[in-house]
Amino acid sequence: MKLLRYGPVGAEKPGLLDASGKIRDLSAHVADINGTTITPEKLAELKKIDPATLPLVPGSPRIGPCVGGVGKFICVGLNYADHAAESGMEVPSEPVLFFKATSAICGPDDDVIIPHGSTKADWEVELGVVIGKEARYVNEADAMDHIAGYCVINDLSERAFQMERGGQWVKGKSADTFGPIGPWLVTRDEVADPQQLDLWLEVDGHRYQNGNTRTMIFNVPFIVAYISQFMSLQPGDIISTGTPPGVGLGIKPVPVYLKTGQTMRLGIQGLGEQNQRTIAATGTGSTFLPR
Repeated sequence: MKLLRYGPVGAEKPGLLDASGKIRDLSAHVADINGTTITPEKLAELKKIDPATLPLVPGSPRIGPCVGGVGKFICVGLNYADHAAESGMEVPSEPVLFFKATSAICGPDDDVIIPHGSTKADWEVELGVVIGKEARYVNEADAMDHIAGYCVINDLSERAFQMERGGQWVKGKSADTFGPIGPWLVTRDEVADPQQLDLWLEVDGHRYQNGNTRTMIFNVPFIVAYISQFMSLQPGDIISTGTPPGVGLGIKPVPVYLKTGQTMRLGIQGLGEQNQRTIAATGTGSTFLPR
């Protein structure tokens, strides 16, 4: 199944994408696509529904984040060896974990706001893993049983905030709209092998990233099992599994960063595409500057 959320910001409704690419309304069956409705039991119930019996959604509504009420947005850094190299960092011996604020989450085609003071806004196409069953101290062999499905993520970053302002990476990862997810949550049964997926990203029609999840250092089941040793994973939590090479930071001889008025287009094989326009932050920016 391809589950989605559609409608205005903050008032999204649950939907399903049928075989012909049309949106069907799931409101009569679930209140939302979130941690309570993507458990194995609930997904099994939804699979029994004939999509043809669901109301068609007219027009072309806004597509919202494919999961609502996300509890944790966990990211894996430097999970592709060639991306670590382009970033000038060593290949990690264990997964590098950091959090992205859930307030960064937005729809797959929503505008991306370049924050005040930004000079090095960057892109990162990533495979998202959506948890459907609580995971606590799970074994790698059992880890896949805890996954509801997968989605496309653009793990946007402000490199100056991330690397030049001290502390943890979260400062460069958490600006509003820096976490587009979707367009849909593709259930695990529709993805034969999450380690054989092409993923790519373009800015203004120029392809910068062109990779495959098979080159991950740490694969999906290992990542889920590993994270579960440090914290429990709850239904609706999202893991962003790292990005292949081709980010703006790594471009030689001069890095390339996002500016307002640009268009990003990105996707993952079988999981859909995202399209975002970059816009400037409105209002007056803070005068707080690093010492």
